[in-house]
Amino acid sequence: MEIMGRRMKISSMKKRWLILILSCFLFLLSQFYRASIAVISPDLVKEINIDTRQLSWISAAFFYAFAIMQIPISMYLDGLGPRLSMTALSLVAVIGAFVFATGHSVPVLVAGRVLMGIGMACNLMGTLKIITLWFTPKYFATLSALVFSAGTAGNLIAATPLVLMAQNIGWRNSFWIIGAVNLFLVFLFYCIAQDRPKAAFSQSVPEPASTKFGEIMHALYSLFRQKDYWIISLGTFCRYGIFAAVQSLWAAPFLINSIEVDPVSAGNLLVLMNIGLVIGSPASGWLSDRVFKSRKGIIISGLIMMGGILLTLTKMSPGTDMIALGVLFFAFGLSSATGGIMYAHVKELMPSESAGTAMTGINFFTMIGGAFFLQILGQMMQYLHPENSLGKVAFIDAFLFCALCLGITTVFYLFTVETFKKSDRKRPR
Repeated sequence: MEIMGRRMKISSMKKRWLILILSCFLFLLSQFYRASIAVISPDLVKEINIDTRQLSWISAAFFYAFAIMQIPISMYLDGLGPRLSMTALSLVAVIGAFVFATGHSVPVLVAGRVLMGIGMACNLMGTLKIITLWFTPKYFATLSALVFSAGTAGNLIAATPLVLMAQNIGWRNSFWIIGAVNLFLVFLFYCIAQDRPKAAFSQSVPEPASTKFGEIMHALYSLFRQKDYWIISLGTFCRYGIFAAVQSLWAAPFLINSIEVDPVSAGNLLVLMNIGLVIGSPASGWLSDRVFKSRKGIIISGLIMMGGILLTLTKMSPGTDMIALGVLFFAFGLSSATGGIMYAHVKELMPSESAGTAMTGINFFTMIGGAFFLQILGQMMQYLHPENSLGKVAFIDAFLFCALCLGITTVFYLFTVETFKKSDRKRPR
């Protein structure tokens, strides 16, 4: 019996990594869909004859649908489990990819993006929930950071590789292929994944949370009563919102128009920023879990570093050394990566059976932050500098505003509770 138990434990330990890898691939697709509009936008403008306002709606549709879906996900993920939730919603994303590939009008393209946003809405939270159920809490920050790092690869695929695919087979065929890959991964995930390990592997895995509406409301009430939840939500709203606005829209015109960097060099700097994010995610998790043993300190350091870099960029001028710019953009991605620790921070505020509710709650603010800063910075620059909304002064005002938001967020974050020492570490590795 002891030998059988040992074999079962080994088998379960191998299976948890396979489930996690498949989950990471699904999250990678989420990041791909999110960022995919940027490089195919010239094709959309030319083929469908749309203006920038319509293009912004097509892009933002994913973010808004994704954010709104966090509300039902926060209510039912803990009860239904990640396997069923991720499978069902991911199938919606497959449909969205196919609808988008066939779209010849703005409403159809928006509908496709909405379906993609709905379908990808659970893949991050579901993956983090899987980590909660299959791995010891001691390594949650490290593993969640690895998940964020894997997801960032989706941003990289949505850049040069998607451009090459679109040039060779067209953007429509590219989305047909990505949708087919998505469908295959969903099938594998459904066949292999399970919500929790067997009792022989871990005795401390929480039972599924209730799906009764009254009990769900009580769990949400318990979460909303905690001031730290709102402070962490503000932190992720500003941190990701500012990073997403810079990464996906405003960095390139700033570099080209204000610093007079050529487009290829600007693209290389954006790649460096994403590399910083890829490296920073596991590094910040490791620093949080193993070195400093702190959630709060790592997050605050990242917020301060992001704000400092934005202030430094306002001092840049044409002729700035490319190495210096490379260091700044790499560091911006590196510092933003510490925001992934916020999910560990908020998770440890709640009982294990309500971890999905806690993490999904702040993920709503994460995605709304992205949509908010993408739009508010553009409107602010247009309002303050209608004669030259893409000029250097406009970007200085925009970056100063972002640095101010990060500074205010940092002050609030000082009043959160450090949760690292409170987290349960009794579960086996």
